[in-house]
Amino acid sequence: MNRPSPAQPLGSVRGLAREVVTDDGVKLHVEVDEPAKPTREATSRLTVVLVHGYALNLDCWHFQRLALRATHRLVTYDQRSHGRSGRSSSEHCTIEQLGRDLADVLDQVTGPGPVVVIGHSMGAMAIMALAEHRPEEFGARVRGVALISTTAGGLDAEALGLPGLPGRFLQRLTPALIATLAKAPRLVDTGRRASSGIALKLTRRLAFGGPVDDEIVDFTDVMLAGTPFHVVADFFPGVEVHDKTSTLHVLKQVPTVVVCGSLDAITPMDSSRQIIASEPSVELAEIAGAGHMVILERPAEVTAAIVALLSRVEVDA
Repeated sequence: MNRPSPAQPLGSVRGLAREVVTDDGVKLHVEVDEPAKPTREATSRLTVVLVHGYALNLDCWHFQRLALRATHRLVTYDQRSHGRSGRSSSEHCTIEQLGRDLADVLDQVTGPGPVVVIGHSMGAMAIMALAEHRPEEFGARVRGVALISTTAGGLDAEALGLPGLPGRFLQRLTPALIATLAKAPRLVDTGRRASSGIALKLTRRLAFGGPVDDEIVDFTDVMLAGTPFHVVADFFPGVEVHDKTSTLHVLKQVPTVVVCGSLDAITPMDSSRQIIASEPSVELAEIAGAGHMVILERPAEVTAAIVALLSRVEVDA
């Protein structure tokens, strides 16, 4: 059994709270971890921005924050309508808007110094949207990129499972019915909680590639189940049609690594290989036997890939 041992309770890592106001007025909850012991001047100059995925929140970076916060300035935030951030209008729940939100975080929090952006799942899609929105930032302010458990396009929506709401269910709903259900969140979310046993099994099967401690599964399920149905419904169409393949050439400006578990059931290894095929300068870090929530399932290996990327950025900066 793979049992990452947290140095403190899962989800309890906190940083200095900041607020970012997006271009459409949504307030994003941001946390900043200042390095306690910068070991090198180059290390302390880098800000690492961690961008979480669909239906999660910034707490999913628990292990990476514990591992990196001593030597690097970290910026994490809850995506719009997720976690502690403000709720967005439905029309702005798009991958393109998430890219603009990331740009606002860079402008208002990270400052003009070098930045490495790291995204998991939909968070990595936001980085691709940033590359489309502000390609000039890559190689200038953005000095490195890590894309974890993601795709540049062609997501199989039926694989996108959430507690009590598998992707195939959402895919079959008409926009009108989704809108109706979203107006009755208590009814839908109560149904999700009522099926919590099924949800846990679904989370374990879809989110992880092998045996993991129950604490990790529960932690993941709490984040997923804590995301209201209307938020899941609002973002689902954008995730399903996401295609940023034509933007991947921007990544050749900076050291970039794609990290994926070999048993990822949501964004399979083929999705990562397609990114590499589209932009050969990007490196691939395959984590054998891991699933979509590789950042929690195999945190040490993910962190090692990030540290290797940061080392390359520091050399090249």
